[in-house]
Parts: sequence; structure tokens; C-alpha cells
Amino acid sequence: MKLLTFLACASLAQAKQPNILFLFSDDHALRSISAYGGDLAKIAPTPNIDRLAATGAIFENSFCGNSICGPSRATIMTGKHSHKNGFLRNTGKGLDQSQWTLSKALNGCGYSTAVIGKWHLVSDPIGFDYWEILPGQGNYYNPIFKQMDGSIKKFNGYCTDITTDKAIKWLDTRDKKKPFFLMCQHKAPHRTFAPALRHLEAFDGVTIPEPPTLFDDYQKRSGTLAKNEMEIDRHFDWAYDAKVRKDERNGIKLPGPDRYPTVEYRRMTKPQKIRWDAHFGPENRAFIEKMPTMTHKDIVRWKYQRYMKNYLATVKAVDESVGRMLDYLDKNGLTKNTIVVYASDQGFYLGEHGWYDKRWMFEESFKMPFAIRWPGVTEPGSRPKEMIQNIDYAPTFLEAAGVAIPPEIQGNSILPTLQGNAKGWRKSLYYSYYEKGEHNVPQHFGVRTETHKLFYLPETNEWQLFDLIKDPQELKSVHDNPSYSKVRKQLTKEFHRLREHYEAPPMKMAKGS
Repeated sequence: MKLLTFLACASLAQAKQPNILFLFSDDHALRSISAYGGDLAKIAPTPNIDRLAATGAIFENSFCGNSICGPSRATIMTGKHSHKNGFLRNTGKGLDQSQWTLSKALNGCGYSTAVIGKWHLVSDPIGFDYWEILPGQGNYYNPIFKQMDGSIKKFNGYCTDITTDKAIKWLDTRDKKKPFFLMCQHKAPHRTFAPALRHLEAFDGVTIPEPPTLFDDYQKRSGTLAKNEMEIDRHFDWAYDAKVRKDERNGIKLPGPDRYPTVEYRRMTKPQKIRWDAHFGPENRAFIEKMPTMTHKDIVRWKYQRYMKNYLATVKAVDESVGRMLDYLDKNGLTKNTIVVYASDQGFYLGEHGWYDKRWMFEESFKMPFAIRWPGVTEPGSRPKEMIQNIDYAPTFLEAAGVAIPPEIQGNSILPTLQGNAKGWRKSLYYSYYEKGEHNVPQHFGVRTETHKLFYLPETNEWQLFDLIKDPQELKSVHDNPSYSKVRKQLTKEFHRLREHYEAPPMKMAKGS
């Protein structure tokens, strides 16, 4: 294997190998990135991600293959869908790193490799010269990082800032005779959406616009949607999510879930708590006093505003991190030979369908951000419309590095889409979701084209079909509508073709970690 890798590298790496900087966040919704436009662009700008997009390319149609943290990351590392890489769910033994991985391939071809921040693949990283990772989900305040020797160290401060500091330190101390592959991976803006102290007031006095589906009744689609457990209304926890601690309520019982404590608050130092309380305390007291006179919808709207302001404030530190990394490249003469990617493991619901999580194949979580600056390749400010997926990241980086793409990889290098030479590019995407646990989202498997989406729910033996042109909010399944019989037949055929192409197992018998 090592000999084959060496020969591949020797034969293909003719030009100077570019550095690869992979900037990665968790649960970052397109709606909260101003480069994508939309109703939040002026309210919550992301100038540094926008800067990357303006000097490179940002994809309009970037998707995941399985909308949940660990499986998405496993897909990126292997270039294979979940059923092929074995990491189907967030639970289990972890990623089997005896298989081919991106880090091992680049490391074997002369790259200095590092991953810093959120890993979330259970097993320790392999194929990296250096790693320092958050155990599990990690924490926002005063986080602990697992070291390469197995020890655990605590660091005071805010996780996004600390992760960035560590990434820059590694860039300073790396072997500068080699090209680098650095994965700087943030916990943010994952639940529990805890902003940095400096951003607590970022949206004071601002009313965040509501999505038209905030009060979705889940009619005209599968009954499984109504059984979800990720609604801002019925499942958004008062202390854990909304930051209204029990000790602030003067014995008043709040309507809805109240299962968990304010985890991040418990981790804070006394000065951090004082600053936190100065912001949230008056707002919480005002709400508790007013709550008995509020309607049910008024309370949901309050929770939505609290959720969104915290989420968007959490994003601000991620955007600042992107700026710090881009500035580092500029100051150290690395910009011209460094590919920079900003992406997330999936999208996220910002109140659409009343939700605050991911998992479902609906557009808000299925779509994910992807911006890339590839000097000499990307046209500044370009917005490719081809459908790419996270199975495509690994082969793209391999092609950039001049490394042979192994046959088991299921994705394709996106280079043709960046060069305006994407003839024959895919016209459909395959999706799978295997986890039936938290949030009560059932397994489902589907296909998406440029105009329609079809997915199957084995648990209830249901098919759902959506017209993405006429019904972009996906409010009505037209699977049983006779006028869509031709489309239904076409997508069903394509669904089974993709499953055969990707060697997917029987939907009711899928096994894995």
C-alpha cells in the first residue's frame, strides 16, 4: 500500500503542492451567511466568510449525504457515503480508520497534517502529524481538549477563539519545508448556541424576521413530521437552550420542556458569570413577569427570538475566526499557494418548520455552505450552480495535491465545476439518514434533482415527493397526485439507480456503527 501511494505521488505531483486550509463549523445554516443573501444578510453579516467568497467561489447547491455531525465528518474523511464508510450514526465504536482516509493519503504524499477542534468521530485521529481535539461535542466555555498522548487539558476562554489560537500556533510551528493540510474545526454554532461574552449584545434591539413556516402544522405530508422532537415550541428547553435558569424564575413554572441545566453557565468562572448575568438577567426577569399574560404564540415567538439572537451571535465568533485565518495567510505570504475552504457538516433549521435542529432531508439541513478560494483556479466572486456533496471534498483535495484518487471513493473532484467545464456533472443526489434516537426523526432515504425531491420512510412505508420549483418550502407532498405520475416514476427509477450505483444496502437492514 505504501509503495502504491509513493508511486501515485511521484507520478502525479509535478507542480508545487498547494497548502490546504479547511475551515469547518458545525450546524451552520446558509440563511445565516450573508454571502448567500436572504433576510438575515443585513441584520447579521458575515464579512469574513463573505471575503472568502468574494475572492473565490461560493456554491449555490452544496449538500450533505447524511445530515448529522459524525456521519458527515466521516464522509469528508473517506469520500464515501455513510453505508460504505461504516459510520451511520453518532453512536458506536467510531470511524474505522483502517480504511482509506484523506489524512493518511495526504500525509503519505508529503503533507504536514493537523486537525484541531471538533472531531466527533469517537476514535482518535489517524494520519495526522498533530491533533488536539474536543472530546465528544465539546464545550463553549473553558473547554477541555484531548491531547495526542491521551491526556486531557482545560483551557480558559471561549472555544472558538481557543481553537483558532491553536490552529495559528500549529501553523507557526509546523515543518515549513512541507505543504500543509490543516483542519480547523469549530464546535460552533452547534447547540447550545452560547455566544462569546463580547457578542452577547450583538442583537439587542433587533427583531429577527420569522420564517413563514415557523408555525408549520405538518399537514399534507407524512404523519412522522408531527412526531418530531425538535420544535422551538414543544422541545426547546428553557434552561439548556433558552438560557432561562431555574434559579431566576421566582418559583414560576414555564410552559414546555425544562429537562436540562444551563450547561455552559456551570462551566464559567465567576467573572464570566457576572458578565453573562448582566446580559441575560434583566431580559429573563422581564419575560418571567410578562409571561402569564402572553399567548401561546407570543411565547413561541419569544423563544424564537432568543434562539436566533444566540445562534447568530455564536456565528460572529466563527466569522471572526475565518478572518483571523485569512489574515494569517496574507501576513505570512501563504495566500497565493493555499486553497481555503469554508464549510459546515450540514445546514440547520432556523425556525423553518418550527425547528431548531437538522436530520430531515428538507432543504434547510440538507443544504450546507461551501466556499472555496483556489488561487489560479477559482474566479473571484463566482457562484457555481452544480450540485456538489461532501463525498466530493476528498477527491478535490487529492486532485489539488496531485494524488491519485482511489477507486473506492464515491465522490468527484469539483475542479471541473470551478473551471466552467462541468459537462456530464451529476444531475441528482443521494441522501440517507439512519439514526432513530434524539429528536425522533425516522430513517429516510431519498433522491434530489434540480427540480424535485423524493424520499422514502421505511418505518411507515411512505413516499414523499416535493416540487422544489412550485413548493420551495416543501409544504405539500405530491407523491399521490396523478399529474406527477411521470415525475414520480422518473425519480423512483433514479432513486434505485443511485442506490445501486453507491452500493447501498437494503433500507430495512442497514447496519453499522
